[in-house]
Formats: sequence, structure tokens, C-alpha cells
Amino acid sequence: MTEKKIKITTVSSDNDIRGILSLQQKNLKKNLTNQQIKNEGFVTVEHTFEVLKIMNEAQPSVIAKDDENVVGYCLAMLPQFRKDIPTLESLFVSIDKIDFDQKPLNSYKYVVMGQVCVGEGYRGIGVFDKMYLHLKEVLFPKYELCVTDISSKNTRSLRTHERVGFQQTKDFFDENLNETWIVVVWDWRL
Repeated sequence: MTEKKIKITTVSSDNDIRGILSLQQKNLKKNLTNQQIKNEGFVTVEHTFEVLKIMNEAQPSVIAKDDENVVGYCLAMLPQFRKDIPTLESLFVSIDKIDFDQKPLNSYKYVVMGQVCVGEGYRGIGVFDKMYLHLKEVLFPKYELCVTDISSKNTRSLRTHERVGFQQTKDFFDENLNETWIVVVWDWRL
């Protein structure tokens, strides 16, 4: 594996969606050991093919590919899909209550980062940053902000999001997941 073989692009086929789902399964918190969770991070939400297909028809997500294999993804989620992924409803409820730069967060044109993941063996070589930069290239100025939430237990993800440009805004406790989440915002207008 060399960095030169990795291509950052957007979802363009059902095979890309299947590649996302395969990588997601390998990195779901429920499928990892405590040591893997601590050292490598994790993803929480489990998507279905049908929901991902509809989301990507509305706004293609960014993926990293090594040849034809999906090795990373940034799931661009439009607010209209908030009811399609019940696990993320608490994020949208929080967005509705948060002020950002002296006005309601939900008054901005924003996209939600529905989930980001880089596969094992591809971490630490810039794939994460390149996917996010490509996301901004593709979506700005159509959207002003990128918003997501990160488990307070996922310290690796918090650090990498801050490095890219996200800033912490507010925490909330999700009773369904029994976990504290930190809402972060990347202001693309800057």
C-alpha cells in the first residue's frame, strides 16, 4: 500500500456504498475490543444500504479508494435525513438548540458529517484530512458549515477533527446510547 494509489473522490456506484458498509462493519464499536476502541477510535451508527443509497443520491459522500477498495469515507448527510437514522436524532435536536457565531446553528446552510472512518492500515498518512478537504471543495459555498458530534470517549476522533478545523460548541448526553457527545462545527466561510 502506498499513498499514491489512494484516490479521494465521491460515491458514484452501489459498489462504493457496499465498500462503505464493509468498512463500517470493521470499525463499529460493538465489533471492536476495548483496546482497539481506545487506540484506534470507532464508529457508532450502523447504516443500511437503502438509507446510504438515498443519502448519496441527494449528496454524494466523499470516499478514499485504494484501487477499487473503499479505505475511508466521510458521509455527507443533509438535514432532511434526520428521521432516517434515529441514532442521530439527538444530534439534530442539539443543533436546533445551539447558537453559533451569535445566531442559531440551524439557521446556517449546513451539512452533517454523518460519520467518518479511515480503515486500518490507512491511518496516519493524511487520508482523513484529504477526505475532509475534498468534502469542503465539493460542498462549499453550497453549505457554510459542516457539523457533527463525537463521543467524548473517542479521543482520537476529537483530536483529528480539531486538527482539520472543527471547533467544539456544546456537549449533550444521549440517554439511548448512555454516552456524552460533543457537537463540533467546521466553519467553511473562514
